[in-house]
Amino acid sequence: MKKKKIKWLLAVEACVLAGLIGAAVWLSSGPALLRQPEGTEPSVITTAPTTEAATDPTTAATTVAATEATTVPATEETTVPEPVPEHFYLSFAGDCTLGTIYQLYGVQSCFPGIVGENYEYPFAAVQEWFGNDDFTMVNLEGPLTDEGTPAEKTFCFRGDPKLAQILPAGSVECVSLANNHAEDFGAIGYENTQKALDGVGVAYVGDGETILVETERGLKIGILAVAFYIDMDEMTEKILSLKDQGAQIVIVSFHWGEQGYYRHTYGQSDYAHTAIDAGADIIFGHHPHVLQSIEEYNGGIIYYSLGNFAFGGNDCPADFDTAVISQEVIVDVDGTVSLGEHRAIPCSISPVDHVNRFQPTPYEEGSGQYERVMEKLSGTYSGPDIAPTEATEETTEETTAETTAATEAPTDAAQE
Repeated sequence: MKKKKIKWLLAVEACVLAGLIGAAVWLSSGPALLRQPEGTEPSVITTAPTTEAATDPTTAATTVAATEATTVPATEETTVPEPVPEHFYLSFAGDCTLGTIYQLYGVQSCFPGIVGENYEYPFAAVQEWFGNDDFTMVNLEGPLTDEGTPAEKTFCFRGDPKLAQILPAGSVECVSLANNHAEDFGAIGYENTQKALDGVGVAYVGDGETILVETERGLKIGILAVAFYIDMDEMTEKILSLKDQGAQIVIVSFHWGEQGYYRHTYGQSDYAHTAIDAGADIIFGHHPHVLQSIEEYNGGIIYYSLGNFAFGGNDCPADFDTAVISQEVIVDVDGTVSLGEHRAIPCSISPVDHVNRFQPTPYEEGSGQYERVMEKLSGTYSGPDIAPTEATEETTEETTAETTAATEAPTDAAQE
């Protein structure tokens, strides 16, 4: 009995031992986390870094290099743009009378009656050039005044000071007052014109005067204006003074020549060439009331006459042809300034035929009128000249003598 009990106990112990061994084996094959004591972190857990390089299926060395690359900020290469020349565009047009013969001021068909308070009307058809350039200049032929006594002459012009608003409305930056109508209503009329222009922010230059104008984009333009006569030495000094003041481009505005004639005089050429030799770049001519040729000379350019433009002085002149000149100016990277190309835009002084409605309008390119204007500007026009009175005004002995002295030729020039 004792031996059986002992055997039984030994059997039970053997079973228990076997069970313990089996449990140990099972535990050794289970998940690692189940082998950690409760409440502790895993002792051996390896995870790849959460970077794009880590997900790339490459060698460990490549992965490390890629990982390092992502931690270094990329350096962008800064490129400095190469300097380039600047291109500026200047526009020129001829005689503008923003009014009419004073005796006709109340007539509806005259300039004030047609324009009224529609100040954008006169230059509306040429805004493609005036509105998109850097600088526009015209000759203002007649005072803007409601005071003064009319001069004793056949044609005496006047416009209301409010009509000065036409100029900024039409993108005109500067006018010449160096002409034989600026004082049609005496000194008070001239002063009122200056006040009207000051009031609308338009620059002006009188006879024998100089001004310096800077465009919005920074081109510095020096201007000298002359009515018929200036001593050539004095002219040279004034041009050099403008250059000394920093003018990059110098314009000389000449009121000169013979009315109704399509060809300039030798005297005009002498003045123009002397001015350019002294440092002027552009000669802007007016007064003949018709177009004359354009000449390139010694790096400069001469517009001998650009005719009438928005011209209230005559509602039916003999010649309706006119033009806008668009002149390119190039400022190189080293500061050198030169003239580029010029373009002529042939126009009529009126949008309708045979009667002046005071709104210069471009001719259709290739039309007979267009080609006629180009012939006048090239000096190849073969048509007959017209009499001064048909151009607009009549000659007086006093102004004829003045122009003769200016051009040094006895046939120079009918003045109003």
